[in-house]
Amino acid sequence: MTSTLKIGIMGGSGLDDPDILEERKETSVDTPYGRPSDLVIESKIKGIPCALLARHGRTHSILPSNVNYRANVWALKSVGCTHLIVTTATGSLQEKYKPGDLVIPNDFIDRTTKRAQTFHDGGKDSPVGVCHLPMYPAFSERTRNVLITTAKELGYQVHETATVVTIEGPRFSSRAESRMFRQWGGDLINMTTCPEVVLAKEAGLLYGAIAIATDYDCWRESCESVNVSDVLKTFGENVVKVKSILVHAVGNIAKQDWTDDVLKAQKLVADNIMGGH
Repeated sequence: MTSTLKIGIMGGSGLDDPDILEERKETSVDTPYGRPSDLVIESKIKGIPCALLARHGRTHSILPSNVNYRANVWALKSVGCTHLIVTTATGSLQEKYKPGDLVIPNDFIDRTTKRAQTFHDGGKDSPVGVCHLPMYPAFSERTRNVLITTAKELGYQVHETATVVTIEGPRFSSRAESRMFRQWGGDLINMTTCPEVVLAKEAGLLYGAIAIATDYDCWRESCESVNVSDVLKTFGENVVKVKSILVHAVGNIAKQDWTDDVLKAQKLVADNIMGGH
């Protein structure tokens, strides 16, 4: 086990539970990019140090474009996280990803337009230089494999790959857009993977996501357009599975030595910074 292992969890619905969290404490974190979406809940799960953060705030009051992604990721990094596991509700762009299915994404297409994508922005308190970050592989493959293995150990069927299209939101797609994303090779669609996955990699965090397909967006002729009530219903019906995967994945991650992975993630960032030295 990595001696400094600490697992960040973002959007972990239902995890803030005294029956799961040990030594729970709330921490207020300031960052060079402002305040994160909520207090960071530092705790242990099965004796493993963890830090939880509600992506949209605990009352889900922050719309996707206004989430301070940089502050959220920076806050988890600053409290010592080595990993970041997140949950996300997604629409399905392909027939095989059915509502209620669990998916472990491995790639993304970014269609956002308003969100800061890097910590290296030239700010007074920001890291120096310009980071030209390689984004293949987009997610930590080893972290993804732990999530896949954990889901299977629990008896859950899981899709092992998917490309997520992230749109700006908060509106859902038009039918023409939805069909275009399908033609591009998108499998799922959401509003939060980007720039979170990019910033996590730039922070040197080993990032993996558990997605729930909640609907078929609006590309199918025979289906009504996606709506919030259907998304919440499907997510709610499957959140127990996600919670179980998260809790057991923490234990499975802790069984392995991640020292080399953490160092490689940090070196990748350092090797791709230009200027500022």
